Amino acid sequence: MEYRSLGASGLKVPALSFGTGTFGGTGPLFGAWGNTDVAEARRLIDLCLDAGV
Repeated sequence: MEYRSLGASGLKVPALSFGTGTFGGTGPLFGAWGNTDVAEARRLIDLCLDAGV
């Protein structure tokens, strides 16, 4: 995993992250992004964890 400095904070953050904006949301706001059900969310999280993200 590649890490980068976060400005002058001294923190190191991953160069790659995993967005979860479509997980668990309903209604007009979340519906605009999409809708990922629990089973698919778990599958995607497992894939990312296995890949070291």
